[in-house]
Amino acid sequence: MAKCGARTAATMGLVVAALTVSFTTPARASVTHPQTQAAMDAAVKAGVPGVTGQVTEKYSIWTGMSGVGNLTTKVPRSPVDRYRIGSTTKTFVATVLLQLEAEGKLSLNDTLDKWLPGVVQGNGNDGKQITVRQVLDHTSGIFSYTSDPVFLENGFTEKFLQHRYDTYTPAQLVGIAMSHAPLFAPGAGWSYSNTDYVLAGMVVEKVTGRSYGSEIDRRILKPLGLYATSVPTTASSMPLPSSRAYSKLSLQPTPAGKTYDVTELNPSEAGSAGAMISDSDDLNKFFSALLGGRLLPAAQLKEMKTTVPVGAPYPFNGYGLGLMRTDLPCGGSVWGHAGGIQGSVTQAVTTADGGHSFSFNFNGDWAGDSQAVTNAEYCPK
Repeated sequence: MAKCGARTAATMGLVVAALTVSFTTPARASVTHPQTQAAMDAAVKAGVPGVTGQVTEKYSIWTGMSGVGNLTTKVPRSPVDRYRIGSTTKTFVATVLLQLEAEGKLSLNDTLDKWLPGVVQGNGNDGKQITVRQVLDHTSGIFSYTSDPVFLENGFTEKFLQHRYDTYTPAQLVGIAMSHAPLFAPGAGWSYSNTDYVLAGMVVEKVTGRSYGSEIDRRILKPLGLYATSVPTTASSMPLPSSRAYSKLSLQPTPAGKTYDVTELNPSEAGSAGAMISDSDDLNKFFSALLGGRLLPAAQLKEMKTTVPVGAPYPFNGYGLGLMRTDLPCGGSVWGHAGGIQGSVTQAVTTADGGHSFSFNFNGDWAGDSQAVTNAEYCPK
């Protein structure tokens, strides 16, 4: 679940001693990714407790790690760590909705009010004027509930420790957003909104009669064999194997700030905007299958990749339907989605044909340059 406005996913923070480990498949043991490994090490030197990631290409798999998965025991991060993927969840949700469109069960031009009558209203919000497409590409203008001052304080300051097990319903999250006026008229601008994807999950449930998690499981996870990926609802614990997750719990974190273990939390605070758990191998398989045309018909994949421009402070250059396009400094682009939730920063990308995929995770949310890691992989010097 990306957090916008009051804080970014990674700023300068505590410096932690780096323990570097590399793993390659036996078939390609002589091939390494030294620039990618160096960028992971640099993130740890900048303050990230630990990094784990995997590169999947046609004939090889490379896994790099740096730093620790537990600041107390100093156990290193694992190549099979599961972690909270935050807003990378959005690509799964968008894929389900586009599958439903391909099946003729909904249209991207349907209004929210068609499926969720009366849900988006008040303070200038009007679900009769907002389409499913505008929700998926963040042109709806709907305020992001994660930018609400009370929600920010309860979730991203030391008050998190009092509220980490709170349960939110989708209706409650949307209600927080409806207490704010829209940022702009539908279609008149672009602004990242977690509320958009809470609504998207609600549409999935209304169309299918099943939860968004059930649809992701039967349409994506089971067909692709993504056994490390799950869609928790309110369970606060992490499945094993996994590392601990850390945060400064400050809207303006500093290197000197106290570091908190935030591994356990109730993921209903993110819901269909960012509750999922996965690992690097599964994320590579998912994005490779998606961009490779195995999950969507060509028409729907084209819609997904039709982007609108975004501006600062975002490191990506265009946003489609649950899909980010990032233009590389060496030319070309990668497609995927970033994700941030307390204590966890994830990046999952692949090339346009799905042939070169890279997913990685920081188990701290206040330091490190995730885009530098991506650039090191796709633009090695």
